[in-house]
Amino acid sequence: MPPSLPPEPAAVDRHQVDSSYAVLRLCITMVLMVVGASGMYVMAVVLPAVQAHFQVDRGLASMPYTLTMLGVGVGGLLMGRMADRSGIMRPLLLGGVCLGGGFIAAALAPNIWFFMAAHCVLIGLLGTACTFSPLVADTSLWFRKRRGIAVAVCASGNYLGGAIWPPIVQHFVDSVGWQQTYIGLGITCTLIMCSLALLMRARPPVQESGTTGARIGGGPRPFGLSPGAAQLLLCVAGVACCVAMAMPQVHIVAYCGDLGYGPARGAQMLSLMLACGVVSRLVSGAICDRIGGLRTLLLGSMLQGLSLLLFIPFDSLASLYIISALFGLFQGGIVPSYAIIVREYFPAAEAGQRVGAVIMATMFGMALGGWMSGKIFDLTGSYHAAFANGIAWNLLNLGIAVLLLTRARGMRLRAA
Repeated sequence: MPPSLPPEPAAVDRHQVDSSYAVLRLCITMVLMVVGASGMYVMAVVLPAVQAHFQVDRGLASMPYTLTMLGVGVGGLLMGRMADRSGIMRPLLLGGVCLGGGFIAAALAPNIWFFMAAHCVLIGLLGTACTFSPLVADTSLWFRKRRGIAVAVCASGNYLGGAIWPPIVQHFVDSVGWQQTYIGLGITCTLIMCSLALLMRARPPVQESGTTGARIGGGPRPFGLSPGAAQLLLCVAGVACCVAMAMPQVHIVAYCGDLGYGPARGAQMLSLMLACGVVSRLVSGAICDRIGGLRTLLLGSMLQGLSLLLFIPFDSLASLYIISALFGLFQGGIVPSYAIIVREYFPAAEAGQRVGAVIMATMFGMALGGWMSGKIFDLTGSYHAAFANGIAWNLLNLGIAVLLLTRARGMRLRAA
């Protein structure tokens, strides 16, 4: 018999960690994140128009955003488990249909309650949920050498979508109204997401069992704690940082309207904020590959608190543009750092569900922060108290980051 031929290099490379296919897949993932981000950021732009259309107060008008974030959080966990069983393609196909259908259903909503339901179930739980934590977890399994920057690139697609969608949506809201804008957005999202989902058929390569071995302090007792306790602390940190993060992201458009600058200025600030968030996530990913996820979380938390503090004394148009840019630059790396922490301190086989759980907590934080800020505004007539509330939650996040870093450092010292 003739000797068997060796496999072609392309066949060996195609579905391996750190391969050229992994890079191509990352590019597709980023586009999917951009499209899926519409479900998270469009509501902030249409909030004033929706409030006027349904004739409700600011707190109730903020509820659709809150319910969307809750849906994204819970749905991310469910979609992650579906991806673990059958691959990421099926959740993406389902998400594309539901996200587009959700926008169309919301546009046709007869009242604020139907509008909320469309945002919570279709846009959040079944739509956008398939493009955040499942894709972040999936990306972390395709890279080893530059996992931090790869996860950052994936997550930056979410902020890039936040930079792209607000000015586009604001333009069409001013031109044809928010309802027609929602219908057009729904058709666009379904077509793009379902087409790209077909390119994501391949399953992640088999990962090593156990932990990554990159950090002393992982293993059976992450940070010297039980896995459940360590996971709980990360989830509380995720809630706290995103309650703080939601204040500017959800209410900057309405805040500018209240100050007399108009919602269009607020949409520009939101776009600037999230565009700078893209830069922040990429830089933070590179930093994360050097100093680890915990220190990156600590750095981002400190800088986010500083930028929130600046919103209180400064409210001129120029200063708001500057602070919005700083806020984006300072906080963009926080959420991706949780995925890196999970991969550093927990077994790789648990990456999907544990990343999903932490991202669910961050979505809950965004939901709580979006509603809480609107409610505080209704009670006080000002956003100053809402900014102070965000700073308090940020301090909780900072405290947890310090605690986990201290425990991890203590374990390294004892091991030495």
